[in-house]
Amino acid sequence: MTRADRHGEMRATVRETYGPADLSAVPVFAGGFINFGYWRPEDLDGPPSVDDRIRSQQDLYRRVLDAAGPPAGGQLLEVGCGLGVGCALAVGEYGPARVTGMDIHPQQLDRARRANAGLLDGPGPERLRLVRGAAEEMPFGDGEFDCVYSVEAAQHFDDLERFAAETARVLRPGGRAAVTSFFAADPGAAPRLAELLDTFADGLDIARPPSELTGALTRSGLTGVGCESIGPSVWPGWDHWLSAQWKPGTWPRNFLRAWEQGLLDYYVITATRPEEVRPAGAGG
Repeated sequence: MTRADRHGEMRATVRETYGPADLSAVPVFAGGFINFGYWRPEDLDGPPSVDDRIRSQQDLYRRVLDAAGPPAGGQLLEVGCGLGVGCALAVGEYGPARVTGMDIHPQQLDRARRANAGLLDGPGPERLRLVRGAAEEMPFGDGEFDCVYSVEAAQHFDDLERFAAETARVLRPGGRAAVTSFFAADPGAAPRLAELLDTFADGLDIARPPSELTGALTRSGLTGVGCESIGPSVWPGWDHWLSAQWKPGTWPRNFLRAWEQGLLDYYVITATRPEEVRPAGAGG
């Protein structure tokens, strides 16, 4: 089975949530980014506005892109691009030659094409490309990208080993990867997370510790693997935003509770593909 053949495989909860249910249309995800946000301390001082909410989601993209350090004029790949608004941010602020947004869900890609019609159809070089594909089976050539990044999508990936191997394969030597998402404290936290949070109970989110991804990246041959908690900049702000729409005790408010109980946290994970070592005696 080819990479192109396999990219349509989705769990039922993923297919529904990002297809007919259209999570991007839910008011808590104003702006279409579909992430929990990276919040500033002052955001907690009063009721957050929709502009604050959108900026928090943009800032989460900036946080992961800054961690990746994509080179100006480089080729960037976002895995799990959703509506592609994060890709557009990268195009506008980080000076790449092109950003490729990849998503497994065809309905998400249809929405992304509508949301980014001006950028896709504009004059000049193709700076944004949208492609269907799975994190575990990327439809790209070896060494095609200077940077691979993913924002709040890894909690859905079926196989972190395959994602890591594919990331290592499509990165050029010296290329960087950066992933941000939420992870369980340890495998034993899964039953409690399923009790607290509907998305873990129904299988939309998979409860895995960050060591599963850092270990997979290391085994793929990537080096300098780093893992940093950014939970203090995510969970209080996310709950503060939710408080205007969800009452205490409702399941979405339990994300903060799970973090406070040490069951769940939010991380930025980075890695580098080593430069190729030239054999001894090679000319050039």
